[in-house]
Amino acid sequence: MEFLKSTNIDFLSRRRFAYVISSALIVIGFVSLILHGGPNYGIDFKGGTSIIFRFHDPVTTADIREALTPAALGRSEIKTFGAENEYVIYVEQQEEASASDMVEKVEAAISTAFPEGRYDILQEETVGPKIGRELRGSAIKAMVFALLLILIYISMRFEFVFAVGAVAALFHDVLITLGIFSLFNFEVSLKEIAAFLTLIGYSLNDTIVVYDRIRENLKVMRSEELPNLINRSINQVLSRTAITSVTTFIVVLILYLFGGEVLKGFAFVMVVGVIVGTYSSIFVASPLIVEWQNRHGGKQQLRMAKKKR
Repeated sequence: MEFLKSTNIDFLSRRRFAYVISSALIVIGFVSLILHGGPNYGIDFKGGTSIIFRFHDPVTTADIREALTPAALGRSEIKTFGAENEYVIYVEQQEEASASDMVEKVEAAISTAFPEGRYDILQEETVGPKIGRELRGSAIKAMVFALLLILIYISMRFEFVFAVGAVAALFHDVLITLGIFSLFNFEVSLKEIAAFLTLIGYSLNDTIVVYDRIRENLKVMRSEELPNLINRSINQVLSRTAITSVTTFIVVLILYLFGGEVLKGFAFVMVVGVIVGTYSSIFVASPLIVEWQNRHGGKQQLRMAKKKR
């Protein structure tokens, strides 16, 4: 099945404009992160206690904040969660109090302000600050390690310039998605880290499909200029890329709209990531090969272009 037949779009002639768009999105993301004081880490990374309440009667965030004030809980956050009248209360861990003490303080404050039977506790979760820091470090290491392995793998399967383009595109995807994530002030927890790792795999798959076609064409179109060859390669796989991206986007959009509050952050990363990943495989990963080769000897210096059929 071909969704787009016989396209002949000159993608590489638009690469400078694409670089401007990418740079603007990355800068906006960095500004957002600076204004928000970095990513909005969830309890998994910053440590503390979270309790999810479902109130039987209508209440507001201000009502809950007023109820917690006498308990002197330190820094706390109150957010709506899931259905109507469901709230999650985050409380930062205090050095002089244990995790169980923090849970008891929150429950005591709520039970005092709201008579017994007017609310239910749906979930309690506690993470120590030391564990939170360790999880944050492990998450960063996991992403860096994944990118390093990808660099090695693509260098072996294709060649080094392809690996540089692919890893640059992945950094591009993660930075833009993280920036947009910050703009909406979504919380970064272990679920979202899993989504970013999934995004890396998805974006890489798209890039590998394009690279594989470029490799095949390098062997048979020896007289073709490199920009024309890459343009033709992208157009040849455009239908496959479009079908894969659209179907994946529909699935993750449904997950975002109907998957519930718990999966909203994960699904949002994937919704943005599918769009950005498809864009980068065409306008970042492939054009970087041309930019590199223009400075290092052109198409004939590519190892794959020298191989005999």
